[in-house]
Amino acid sequence: MDVIQFLSRYRKALQTRVDDISISVTSGSASDIGQYRAMVGEIQGLTYALDELQTLLKKVNYDEDSIRS
Repeated sequence: MDVIQFLSRYRKALQTRVDDISISVTSGSASDIGQYRAMVGEIQGLTYALDELQTLLKKVNYDEDSIRS
């Protein structure tokens, strides 16, 4: 597996998790405010990781399309 494939799979895994949690939050599956906050916090953390990954890739001249699958 080369670096581009690794980054593509990593990015896809992070985005899938964000999407799954977002669906859970919007469908009201949080049992209490604590669980809701934890879910929103995880979304924020994952989104931050995705943004940082993209920023780093731009610094080394990888374009976003080269890591999307």
